[in-house]
Amino acid sequence: MMNRLFFLMVLVGVPISVAGSLLNWSQILMFIIYCVTIIALSAFMGRATESLAIHAGPRIGGLLNATFGNAVELIISIFALKAGMLGVVLASLTGSIIGNLLLVAGLSFLVGGIRFKRPEFNVYDARHNSGLLIFSVVVAFIFPEVFSIQLSERETLTLSIWIAIIMIVLYIAALIFKLVTHRGVYQHRSDKAAHDEEAEWSKLKAILVLFAATLAVAYVSERLVSTFETVGHTFGWTELFIGVIIVAIVGNAAEHASAVIMAFKNKMNVAVEIAIGSSIQVAMFVAPVLVLISLLFSKPMPLIFTLPELVAMVLSVILTIAVSIDGETNWFEGLTMLAAYLIMGVGFYFL
Repeated sequence: MMNRLFFLMVLVGVPISVAGSLLNWSQILMFIIYCVTIIALSAFMGRATESLAIHAGPRIGGLLNATFGNAVELIISIFALKAGMLGVVLASLTGSIIGNLLLVAGLSFLVGGIRFKRPEFNVYDARHNSGLLIFSVVVAFIFPEVFSIQLSERETLTLSIWIAIIMIVLYIAALIFKLVTHRGVYQHRSDKAAHDEEAEWSKLKAILVLFAATLAVAYVSERLVSTFETVGHTFGWTELFIGVIIVAIVGNAAEHASAVIMAFKNKMNVAVEIAIGSSIQVAMFVAPVLVLISLLFSKPMPLIFTLPELVAMVLSVILTIAVSIDGETNWFEGLTMLAAYLIMGVGFYFL
């Protein structure tokens, strides 16, 4: 039923998005249409990546989910950079990190915990991810913020570029560690459980769907960015709120759906890899890549977040580590993470 609904949303949403942009329809109306269309396209990306996850296994499958889920936000952010909306881009990165850590992981733990009481996942992956979260958010994000106080604008940008390059290199090394040199070394008993589920689509069909959906998202995302100024002025939303809440939720809809579906099926390893792995990917790859891409535009983006953004990300990392470090969870821990996300959402609304 839901698949048919999303198919109709794409079938109607994409042509209307094109027509509305050409005919200069109301910006508020088009903002809603663009958001709904991107979410529907993300649902197809989620189904395709779920098929690829079954073909490739939980770790690579989770990585694919995180990558294509973040592709939507990366595309939106590039067009926002082009438009000079640096505040929206940094806020969307913040929203993506706290959204994946608290909203996506929280929903996954809640759904999985209600159905299976004590869902388990790979404790070794949890410890590995904890170290990367501390490095990427606490070290790499706070360091330039503190040092920028005594640096010039040019020096701050240079520092950001060096940090971006180092983070990308370390992220690639982390992938090599997990998928090549130490693949299968740190196994958990849940990794060895057999799953006889068949993929909905073949590898070729899943890849083609991902490719087509990504192209459509690229077009709609460019149009979505053009509505931000009008929408913010109309509803009284700041760039910070639009980035942290609106862009992050719309841009990560595929991950939200995929992670919760996996948790419902007791595939918590994949759900955790999508939620936490995606946050790591945003911090260590997407954010640094955007810093480097911004050099191509008139307003380069230093890796400097506001104090509320930094506090929100650090607290999200601490809570996530505290909940996930033991390799198991329950519905109450999921509810706690969702409560933290709601508190932060209300706070960003009033900023």
